Amino acid sequence: MVREVTHEQVRLLVDAGAQVIEVLPAREYSEDHLPGAINLPLSRIETEANQLLDPLRPVVVYCADSG
Repeated sequence: MVREVTHEQVRLLVDAGAQVIEVLPAREYSEDHLPGAINLPLSRIETEANQLLDPLRPVVVYCADSG
């Protein structure tokens, strides 16, 4: 299930053990990212998500929009 969440909801989800995924390109992720976030660029998400993520924990996907 996909849904948009507020900053407060993200904090609650992370406190409850959610995985945070940043879908930024690796270079942008290395410059700045959320603490504890996993870098999984959109170009690789379908092929690598099953290997990197725990299917029993919620996932928060984040992408900064610099434009």
